[in-house]
Amino acid sequence: MHTETVNMHEAKTNLSKLVDHISTQGGSFIIAKAGKPVARVTAIEKKPRTGMLQGICEIPEDFDSLMADEIESLFTGGQS
Repeated sequence: MHTETVNMHEAKTNLSKLVDHISTQGGSFIIAKAGKPVARVTAIEKKPRTGMLQGICEIPEDFDSLMADEIESLFTGGQS
């Protein structure tokens, strides 16, 4: 993977485009001042949220309605 080097002016002018590119394509870019590298901007690795506990625990099919009556009574003071 090639890491692009951009000068400070180009980085300021095109920061949004540069960040969009690395956030979708991965990688990084280097910002140079007077031709010397001074900073590297790197995309943050996104960790998938779904399936992260797969095989460790099971979520029941009725998860969204578990304890619905009890929760409703907390909001209504036990009066339906």
